[in-house]
Amino acid sequence: MKRVVVGSLLSLLLAAGIFLGYGGWHTATTLEGVLRVGGSTAQGDGWPAPETPFDIGFKGNPAVALDFAYEDVVIESELGPMPAWLVLPEHGGLQETTWGIIVHGIGGRRENGYRFLPHFRAADMPTLLVSYRNDEGAPRDPSGFYAFGLTEWRDLDAAADYAIGRGATSLVLLGESMGGGIVGQFMQRSDRAERVSGLAFDAPAFDFPAVLVSQMEKAGAPLPNVLAPVGMRLFALRNGLAIAETDVTETISEFSGPVFVSHGSADRIVPAAGTEAMVKRRTGATEYLRTDADHILSWKSGPAAYDAALGAFLKQAAGQR
Repeated sequence: MKRVVVGSLLSLLLAAGIFLGYGGWHTATTLEGVLRVGGSTAQGDGWPAPETPFDIGFKGNPAVALDFAYEDVVIESELGPMPAWLVLPEHGGLQETTWGIIVHGIGGRRENGYRFLPHFRAADMPTLLVSYRNDEGAPRDPSGFYAFGLTEWRDLDAAADYAIGRGATSLVLLGESMGGGIVGQFMQRSDRAERVSGLAFDAPAFDFPAVLVSQMEKAGAPLPNVLAPVGMRLFALRNGLAIAETDVTETISEFSGPVFVSHGSADRIVPAAGTEAMVKRRTGATEYLRTDADHILSWKSGPAAYDAALGAFLKQAAGQR
């Protein structure tokens, strides 16, 4: 009898080991395909052809897109020069004022910021639309992967340093999709985070491990809450990126300044549940615009409401009334 029980236990352990080993390997391999530069990304192909500067996929500088005065600038990062656009405020100059920095999502481009830019400009904020490692025209990260802020925060740090060097007294950061994770890692790690007076987000990926579990559930993977941590661990061992450390929900929750966030309930990429968890944990001033939109399409689902909410928030963050 004992031999039967021991044999059964060994069989179960062997089966569990095979399941975890193969499942973890498959998850890590899938992660490599998703996060590798040039791989399948949330803002890659599949968007409708853009009709206006506010549509995903539009290409053109701020003068072409919106007739806004701007400067082509170069931000020196640890990997080399990162191109950016500095959009001049509607009134006033660059010195002794609040600056905005807009950070797009994975596989996106600076033009993604055009949905938000008019409100930064109307709030008289000089505003940087930045690029970061692995973007078109920017240096490639040696890892060859997007890292949901683990590496990219350093490029945002360089942009913050640039703004402060040109006269910014405080900063308002806006992160879209993975840009939310980049902003969160910056707030967690940068010495310049104390200069931030306000944060804004659109469909933010605060918690990549939760995004991974959600996508695995949709794909029908067995026990995603078990396999996701194993896969992330194997990914880290193979590629040197601790992707499991990309949950910045607590950091954003504890930020003492005002926060604006928009998220759609129909988001198929980044579940709105993560945003709602952050909002519930916050004690500071928080503006939550919940829509019925898909990923990063909240503005398109209701431009008037979105513009009114974000515009009012940014004017308050810039010290206007």
